[in-house]
Amino acid sequence: MRVIIQRVKYASVTIDNIKVSTIENGLLVLVGIENEDAQLDIDWLCKKIVNLRIFNDTEGKMNLSIKETNGDIIVVSQFTLHASTKKGNRPSYIKAAKPSIAIPLYEKFKKTLSENLGKDIGSGEFGADMKVELLNDGPVTIFIDSKNKE
Repeated sequence: MRVIIQRVKYASVTIDNIKVSTIENGLLVLVGIENEDAQLDIDWLCKKIVNLRIFNDTEGKMNLSIKETNGDIIVVSQFTLHASTKKGNRPSYIKAAKPSIAIPLYEKFKKTLSENLGKDIGSGEFGADMKVELLNDGPVTIFIDSKNKE
């Protein structure tokens, strides 16, 4: 499982011209799921995400987590995080899980992340054509792969 975490001042997800999720001061989490992913990947990532110290303390140092700042989270599924560009110029998405595998894992990821955060999170809709808007804060953008634990 791969995630891109962006610290944001603002983020929203719009589907069919309807804004379905909006946050201020929090994290936008893009998540890509592959066939080998399981609950262990979800548990490890969710714990890591809510405890990452990437928010500024009173001295301006990145020393606080999303939990400590009482920030919000939006999660968006993004199979393109598993794109392979090794051959040719057209990316291959062979490593990305098919919907029958990815949707249940995506739902478990959202539920587990919400439980770890201690409050509801926003999200997009798996497989929908979404318009994601954000104002990256910093900018702070972090890539984590649960298979490499980095």
